[in-house]
Amino acid sequence: MRSAGGPAGSGAEGLAAAMTNVYSLDGLVVFALLLVCTCAHLRHVPRIKSWLLGEKRGLWGVFYKAAVIGTRLHVAVAVACVLMAFYVLVVK
Repeated sequence: MRSAGGPAGSGAEGLAAAMTNVYSLDGLVVFALLLVCTCAHLRHVPRIKSWLLGEKRGLWGVFYKAAVIGTRLHVAVAVACVLMAFYVLVVK
């Protein structure tokens, strides 16, 4: 039953419909690719490299490991970025 004051998608139904895509696989892949590409690019900036990518373990080690993946697998990461861009822009 719709309320008289709000749009059709308001309330719990609208919130549930908006929250279904929060944890989608393609969103996680885009986030991972952006993290890897950003950390690989920031690895070439000396001040940021010592500050952000100095630790190899713990929470800050995730950025270091993403930078290593981005530099060693740059061809595969570039191909994955192009394929993901095609998927997001054309397919989805």
